[in-house]
This record gives sequence, structure tokens and C-alpha cells, in this order.
Amino acid sequence: MPASLTVLTIRSWFFALFILGAAGAGAKDAGDYVGDAKDYVLAPLHWDQTDWAWFAGSIATVAVAHHFDNSVRDHFGPQPFDSRDPHNLRDIVPVAALGGAVLVQGLLGDKPALNLSFGMMEAAVLAGGTTFALKFATGRQRPNETLNSNQWFKSGDGFPSMHTSVAFAAATVFAERDADNIIARRIVAYGLATGTAYLRLKDNQHWLSDTVAGAAIGISTGMYVSHRGHGLNHTASNWSIAPIGGGVGIAYTHELR
Repeated sequence: MPASLTVLTIRSWFFALFILGAAGAGAKDAGDYVGDAKDYVLAPLHWDQTDWAWFAGSIATVAVAHHFDNSVRDHFGPQPFDSRDPHNLRDIVPVAALGGAVLVQGLLGDKPALNLSFGMMEAAVLAGGTTFALKFATGRQRPNETLNSNQWFKSGDGFPSMHTSVAFAAATVFAERDADNIIARRIVAYGLATGTAYLRLKDNQHWLSDTVAGAAIGISTGMYVSHRGHGLNHTASNWSIAPIGGGVGIAYTHELR
């Protein structure tokens, strides 16, 4: 399957799951989804020192991983340059199965599980959107397209790994739920997400730094969804237009929390 079609397939699949979960939960309308997406995009405007430290640490970790890109590819042996992704769906199955199990439990009458499945799918969609934008901006070729790990701004879509970002986004929402068995939840969820990242490396679909960046996006997005009150407390913001001597002034106000 061509790389561009791979991205579209994954995005479409997760969008379908998101709609299914939202329909079952019935907790939000279209306006809520728009508000969530807006808050997510504007989140950096009100990051605190901890958030910026996480961002800087993520960039540093990706840079270190990039140093080992070629070594990791060589570890898994020579692979063909065919730009195909025969395991496109298989590699997301571990976390998808977890999300599906939670959704089924919710549809059977467990409201907390239903809300959890909704959060998992929303996080996957938000992380997927961020990943898609970065793929378009960076244009990095995959290890099954070139031996040079520095082939940026070409025709590729390798950076970051979509599978890894959506897997860690959904896994983080599941793992960080306030529950008595949180340690076990973290082991299962993060273990499955890590398995997805490993498969992407083993299948020669991504460089190590692609998966590390994907994991960082997924974890941060999952944390955002888990801690924002499921969209019930949107950041206050608005546009205003007022006449100013000789012209018109446009103002944007945004409440930083």
C-alpha cells in the first residue's frame, strides 16, 4: 500500500471509531468537539514550566533517538525498498483491541467505561491530526524508501509514526484513569503501545526517532484529554471588532489557565 494511502487509511479508521464511541456516549454535541479541538490547538499558549520542560525533553529525546536511527534499522536486517506497508492494520491491533473491549463494556451498560472509551478515541483522533500535520510539514522518507535517515522535506510521510502516536494516545487515557489498579493498567496499556512501536521498527516502516516522536505526541495528547475534564471546562476566548480612529480594530482575547 502506498505511504500516502496508509496515512489516510489509519486516519479514516480512527475517525470511524471516534464517531462510534461518541454516538454511544451521547455526552457531546458537535460544538463540544470543536471546542475540544480548539483548546487542544491553543494549549501551548498556556503551558506552564512543567509543560515546556516536557516539550524540551521530548525534543532532546527525539534528537538522541535520531542518532541511533541507522543502527536500529541495521539491527533488524536488510529490508526491501518497496514503500509497501503490508502490516498496516495488524500493527495497530493491540491497542485497538483494548479500546474495543472498553467500548463493548460501555455499550453493555457500564457508563464509566463508555466515557473512557470516548476519551481514548478522542485522544487518538487529536494525536492523529497532529501527526498528519507534522508528516506533511517534514516530508521525511521512511527506512523502506531510503538508507539515509536525513531525507527530510522530500516526498515521504515517515515522521512521526501515526501508529505509535494514536496507540500511545489511547493507551495513556486508559492507563491514567483514576483507579485502584492503576499500576496494572499502565503495564498493560503502555506495554501494548510499545508493542506497536516495536512492530513499526521491525517491519521497517519507521526510523527509531519516528516512533519516539509519535510516542511523545501520543502521551502528551492522552494526558491532555485525561486532565482537561473531558471538555466540560473550555478555555474562554473570543474575537471582537471595534471602530478605532480612522479604521477598525480586531481584538482576540484568550484566558490563560
